[in-house]
Amino acid sequence: MNVRVVVCAALACVVVFLGATGCSASGRPGSDSRSAFSFRDDFAGPAGTSPNAQTWATDIGNAEYDGWGNNELQYYTDRADNVSLDGHGNLAITARRTPAGMNAPCWNGDTCPYTSGRVNSMGAVSLDTGHAEARMKVPAGLGLWPAFWMLGGSPDSWPDDGEIDVAELVGSELGVVNGTVHGPGYSDDGGITGEFDSEVDLSADFHTYAVDKSADSVTWSLDGTTYFEVHPEDLPPGATWVFDRPFYLLLNLAVGGTMPGDPDSSTPFPATLLVDYVSLNGVDAAAAGTTAR
Repeated sequence: MNVRVVVCAALACVVVFLGATGCSASGRPGSDSRSAFSFRDDFAGPAGTSPNAQTWATDIGNAEYDGWGNNELQYYTDRADNVSLDGHGNLAITARRTPAGMNAPCWNGDTCPYTSGRVNSMGAVSLDTGHAEARMKVPAGLGLWPAFWMLGGSPDSWPDDGEIDVAELVGSELGVVNGTVHGPGYSDDGGITGEFDSEVDLSADFHTYAVDKSADSVTWSLDGTTYFEVHPEDLPPGATWVFDRPFYLLLNLAVGGTMPGDPDSSTPFPATLLVDYVSLNGVDAAAAGTTAR
């Protein structure tokens, strides 16, 4: 297994919030508006139904968000074809070729050639300090870009409030997972990244992608094996550490763009990111406007 510290492009950072509250969570209120809690969503429910709307908001669009910041080619929808439970305890985020006649305006002035899905827990569930993980089965194929990540504030203020990419994968590099932080002075190509070569085909089965987050560190792991850590002293000179605050969750499957490149005739569609569960254990901060319920 090989670990290499590299720099990578930022993941898209525009979110449309439709409202949410948590599920399968328990908390203990504290006098300082902080509470220890555990949260888990096992995505149980009938096939074709939406994930719990009290936890997960669905993002929609492309052109209005400038290709989600990365010249991406998918139009995010809230359709069951793109975001739904699969009836077997998984959230299925599926990229498909855009149906003929669908209005799916892309950043480049054309119709986006693909549709896909992206969900977030902004305003519903967040992690201040503790452990966040998702068990996922990622798709294989050139141009596919599945991700589990976190934001520390309004997307309008990115990168000042920070971004933690728990796991970014490129469908043409099936053994490699990337963990990254972005913040003021270290965003886009300046993001601080640990690239881990697992030496297995990560698309062949489910794997657990996680971070442990404290006031002065972020630590990444794959299937329980730690492969990267970032601390304030690892930032560029004069840069500000912004990870001492609550971060909410995002899951998406992008197609094309700056990191994975564009699909070609070998890329299989539909392509699906399966999420078995998402769980958090740690401390949440109600005073920051996000509460685990």
